[in-house]
Amino acid sequence: MADAVTARADDYSQWYLDVVREAELADYSPVRGCMTIRPRGYALWERMQDTLDEMFKETGHENAYFPLFVPQSFLEREAEHVEGFAKEVALVTHSRLIESEDEDEGGLVPDPESELGEPLVVRPTSETVIWNKYADWIQSYRDLPLLINQWANVVRWEMRTRLFLRTTEFLWQEGHTAHATREGAEEETRRMLEVYRTFAEEYMAMPVLAGVKTASERFPGAVDTYCIEALMQDGKALQAGTSHFLGQNFAKAFDCTFANQDNEEEYVWATSWGVSTRLIGGLIMTHSDDQGLVLPPKLAPTQVVIVPIYFDDDQQADVMDRADALLEELSDAGIRAKLDDRDTQRPGWKFAEHELQGVPVRLGLGPRDLENGTVELARRDQDGKENVAQEGLADTLADTLADVQQGLFDQAKARREERTRVVDDYDAFQEAIAEGGFVWAHWDGTEETEARIQDETKATIRLVPLPGEAEREPGEGMLSGKPSEGRVLFAQAY
Repeated sequence: MADAVTARADDYSQWYLDVVREAELADYSPVRGCMTIRPRGYALWERMQDTLDEMFKETGHENAYFPLFVPQSFLEREAEHVEGFAKEVALVTHSRLIESEDEDEGGLVPDPESELGEPLVVRPTSETVIWNKYADWIQSYRDLPLLINQWANVVRWEMRTRLFLRTTEFLWQEGHTAHATREGAEEETRRMLEVYRTFAEEYMAMPVLAGVKTASERFPGAVDTYCIEALMQDGKALQAGTSHFLGQNFAKAFDCTFANQDNEEEYVWATSWGVSTRLIGGLIMTHSDDQGLVLPPKLAPTQVVIVPIYFDDDQQADVMDRADALLEELSDAGIRAKLDDRDTQRPGWKFAEHELQGVPVRLGLGPRDLENGTVELARRDQDGKENVAQEGLADTLADTLADVQQGLFDQAKARREERTRVVDDYDAFQEAIAEGGFVWAHWDGTEETEARIQDETKATIRLVPLPGEAEREPGEGMLSGKPSEGRVLFAQAY
């Protein structure tokens, strides 16, 4: 079964697609650029969704839902916003189809009489349709802050797509908040960035760096975009979450004002923030190997699988009775366990399948284990097997799962540190970028230099570090020699 996955060293891109498809996470759709998320993939997304949703609610946010369709005129109200999304929107222009009257053409065609008075954009993001409603809902400082999150799908017409990482339609959450002060909105922007960082590191076991995007990489319509960046095994960066300080841009576009405590009219301050099913792609490329998917226990839909082993009916009865009892014990202890009692496949085949699908811990239980009071334990993150006692198994597995979780994070962080370089001159920079990984280098702060570096090396500035995240010693831009306020992080990226 392992042969179904291409080796990373042979073809990393194909390896990634093999893992996605062979682990039954997603498949291609008949609609170009879209994907079908299979039950295993959706179960993983549900684990992410449930965890993040709880974190959002702990920070005071509520869920709501806003329309899929956005009037085209809404998008036009914020100049940078429309410029940023105009080239990738899908439009609805008619409301029904009719049989063609042209015998040569045949088939269904849009009914000319059903043409919409105004085209509708299929939501690429929801700032405009949400701020249209916030203008109705917010009247006074007493209505603020307004902290709302939405779980939804969005459409951005992508030319080059890859399952989970970049698709025309994808699932995400988008938070949209309104505040009475600039300080309140900026604090919210940073707070949600820390929520994303916590989720990435403590649940995904994926180490990230946090910072601010340059003006050219900023979300359309934002004053500042904060981000977390992760390094994948092939040395490319992945933007794993963004949090935007929108200032008063959307409030002004939709005339969203409030009466402050002095009864003076002010424009509301705004934020938006989001992560998407792209995180599943990041999870795969952070941890998985040539045998298939590797999942951190905190997010694995199944943390432990029990595979019974028997050779006749008498053995089957005894083994299955004990397997059922162990399953109940583990489930009662809060471990997401599964008993693979299929009689259509041999135990070895089952072990290989669960390895491919990334189950963190696999247990084998046979007649000899019943005699010895043990089970055979195999960890997905390590080679080899060991026998452990059935007595106290839930506690043993809780410790093992915690060790797997921490081990995956430590391995990923060590890999990132090994592939992070600090350079001072452009020749060394070009060499480092060609080798892959994160590169800290001085930049003179101009868009012209940023664009030239990207054109010549395909590397982009992933972030400008936040205070305290990295030393910001001044220097000289590696390309222009002009003054630099401090090093910024470069990488080629997905």
